[in-house]
Amino acid sequence: MAQQYTQQFLNSVLSQRGPAALPYAEDMKWHIRQHLLHLTESYPSLQPKTAVFTHNDGRTVNLLQADGTVPMSFQGVTYNIPVIIWLMETYPRHAPLVFVNPTRDMIIKRPHPFVSPNGVVSIPYIHSWVFPSSNLVELARNLSHFFARDPPLYSQRKPSSPNPNLNSSYGSMNSSVGSTVARPAIPPRDYPPSPTLSPPPPYGSGRMEDPAEVFKKNAINKLVENLNGDIRELRKASEGQMEGLFGTQAVLRKREEELKNGVKEMQDEKEGLEQQLQMVLMNTDVLEGWLRDNEGKLGANKADPVDVDYAFQPCDALSKQMLDCTASDLAVEDTIYALDKAVQDGAIPFDQYLRNVRFLAREQFFHRATTSKVRAVQMQAQVASMASRSSSQYAL
Repeated sequence: MAQQYTQQFLNSVLSQRGPAALPYAEDMKWHIRQHLLHLTESYPSLQPKTAVFTHNDGRTVNLLQADGTVPMSFQGVTYNIPVIIWLMETYPRHAPLVFVNPTRDMIIKRPHPFVSPNGVVSIPYIHSWVFPSSNLVELARNLSHFFARDPPLYSQRKPSSPNPNLNSSYGSMNSSVGSTVARPAIPPRDYPPSPTLSPPPPYGSGRMEDPAEVFKKNAINKLVENLNGDIRELRKASEGQMEGLFGTQAVLRKREEELKNGVKEMQDEKEGLEQQLQMVLMNTDVLEGWLRDNEGKLGANKADPVDVDYAFQPCDALSKQMLDCTASDLAVEDTIYALDKAVQDGAIPFDQYLRNVRFLAREQFFHRATTSKVRAVQMQAQVASMASRSSSQYAL
């Protein structure tokens, strides 16, 4: 359950945008989340939270930190050293900043090879921090290792006044114990309650609690419980909305890619249409020139009927070859259509139909192949002619 709350907390703070966003790089937030989750799994005493960090130049910034204790073993006894691990703005590309966090009854050992008087921890693992191999779990293990070699904190016991009712031997022992003695710092540890019952208080020592106080405590507890429930519901609703927004963002990005591809296809199609338009304009110029050249001839021969077969004459050998191949292709097409009608009506046998169609299809293939080659040659000639005319115009 605690791990789930930690995961929800990290998802919430790392997904914030705008002025309240944490100052970490967007591509590094997933690594920060994973590092803190692994740290809390290995060291439950270290919990992530956000706090305001003040730089040496006075700047303040809201950062993530892991606050709690790191266990260490000293002379066969396990102690918990309170520390704060600050994740700076450049984390995880650069090492975090680690402080020991002594309580009021603790003091920092001076001098210490790895802890400065102001509490800054400096161990070899921090100096050799390398992303992405370095992480917070290994950092906590190194802290435990180096603290065990030389504890950085000590607790100072306050002097206690001797009891005048005790004998002199006990008083001397108490006075010696009451002197200032330095020992490794032992933060309070939680132990389960003892199963044995405490003896009842003597008669008359108990007191009745005020009903108003009892009602006030119960009301406060109920209010806190309701507030916690409302916060959980709001968090669930916010996470659901966040998931929906992430899904919408993915759909919008996909549509953006589709629109970009569609615009690119439209641009390519536009370029192709412009090329076809240039070709049509070029053919229009050719036809208009031909009409101008032959308009007088048609007006001079109004008395004589114009023979359709001789109305158009090829201007060169390639045009004549194109005309002959196109006519032969269309004639073969008409013949195959007539054969289809004939075989449907039963005028010719089916095997004869197949032989004729095979022969005609072969002949039609050669006519079409010749037409394609002639068209390619004519296209090259037209392009060369346009280029020569353009160069002559620029020369003029």
